[in-house]
Order: sequence, then structure tokens, then C-alpha cells
Amino acid sequence: MRLDDGRESENIEDRRGARGGLPGGGRSIGIGTIVLALVAMYFGVDPSVVLNMGAGLPDAQQQAPVQPGVQLTGQAEQDGLARFTSRVLADTEDTWGALFRAGGGEYREPRLVLYTGGTQTGCGMGQAAMGPFYCPADERVYLDLGFYDDLQRRFGAPGDFAQAYVIAHEVGHHVQHQLGIAEKVQRAKQRAGERAANLLQVRMELQADCFAGIWAHHANRSRSILEQGDVEEALRAATAIGDDTLQKQAQGYVVPESFTHGSAEQRMRWFRRGLEQGEMAACDTFSAKAL
Repeated sequence: MRLDDGRESENIEDRRGARGGLPGGGRSIGIGTIVLALVAMYFGVDPSVVLNMGAGLPDAQQQAPVQPGVQLTGQAEQDGLARFTSRVLADTEDTWGALFRAGGGEYREPRLVLYTGGTQTGCGMGQAAMGPFYCPADERVYLDLGFYDDLQRRFGAPGDFAQAYVIAHEVGHHVQHQLGIAEKVQRAKQRAGERAANLLQVRMELQADCFAGIWAHHANRSRSILEQGDVEEALRAATAIGDDTLQKQAQGYVVPESFTHGSAEQRMRWFRRGLEQGEMAACDTFSAKAL
């Protein structure tokens, strides 16, 4: 992936280390964790997972002011990943900014928070075990850089473009939020039963995958960022975090009715659809008869 000479985003908040870490102690579940569990339900995550992880964490505390941009730590690998993340975010800003202008709108850029372990968010207390996530309340993407290691070792999806796909997917949720899609889906889920609500969430996640593909399509067309093997990296990542793959790993069998993000095949298909067509109309997962 060719981003070495790309600009870095000004919308990075680097809370790694002492700035964003959570103190230990206690076994109670704080109100921040409960709020985050509710947000997890919004995005299709099992809230019990969040509550279990939240045991022993204190309530959210006031976050110290953070200077924008990557703050170098002297750890070459970590700083390299942070700067790569900043360049990917900048590239999504350029792509979505141009697409929104072409449609007569203005793109409101999200911020991306780098943190270690846990951090306060507009949606409650977030922590690394949840993986990267988007909080619509403060329009921020949250990422512990340790997830990149998980992506390679636990999920078997190495490569810089696999990492970029994950960022672009979360930015896709911001695009949904800005377009009002997320709010409409949430209202529909509140009126639906559990299975129908799960299906709506699947369509939401697959659209974010497709939006990630749109970013890659336009970024490559204008800046030639893709190298041989990059698309395969993203497809491996999509496969690794498909609901069926994760359920097989966790429990040995698959329950399609409980899917909230889509199967590996579905996630690959919709990412590739956005990548190949590069148009918002191609990502209407909510009208699609077959996913």
C-alpha cells in the first residue's frame, strides 16, 4: 500500500500511555461501562461481553486535554503504526470530502483517538478488548494499536491494507451517521423484534464494508495507493471478522439468526462491490433482496 508520502491527518487524538490509560482496582461495573454496553447493542455487539470486560473498571474520569496529531513515543513500531493510521485517516478525509462536494454537500471529518487499554468516550468507557469502534455521540473512531497485532496473530489477516480496511470501515459508520442512515436504522431496530433488528444491523455493517470499498476505489484511482496483494489482504480481514468465522472459533457452530455483522462471504462481497463500482448507489444494502 503506497501511503508513505501521504499527508497525516490533523484529526488524530493520541491518548496512548498515561494520557488515556485506565487505573486499576475495584470490581464494580461503572456507569460508563453500562452506557458503553448500550452503545454496543446499538452496533450489534453482545452487551454482556462489554459488561464482563467492564468488571473492575472505574467510572469514566475527566480526560486531560490532548494535543492533535501523533505524539512520538520513541517506540519505532508503535510510532510507525500511529503515523500509518494518521495517513489512512487523511486519505479517507480527502476521498469522502471530494465525494460529498460532488454531491453538493460538505463532509464533516471525524476524529480518530489512539489509546492504550481504555479511554473515556462520548459513549461511555471504551477499552481495547472491544476492538476498533465508532462513537456517534462524539463523532470519533477509537483504536488501540494493539488491534493490528490481533488482526495478524489472532485473525490471520496481516498486511497494511488489512489495517486500512478496518479504519475505513469505522469511517464508513461515520458516513452513515452524517447521512442520517444510522439514526433511521436505530429507530427501525427499536420497533423490530430481535431477529429483524439483527438483520438491520447486518445490513448496516455490510454497508460500512461497502463504503470502505468506495474509499479504496477512489483513493486508488486518484492516488494509486494499491499494490499487488492489497485487495487480498482486505478480503482476508473481512473473512476473519465475519460472524460465521467468529462463531465457529468461539463455539464450534454457527447461528445465522444471531448474526450482527454478516458472514465472511457477505462482508467480502460488499467490500468488493464498493471497490469495483465506487458509487454510493452500489452500497444500498437496505434495499438488496439478497445480501
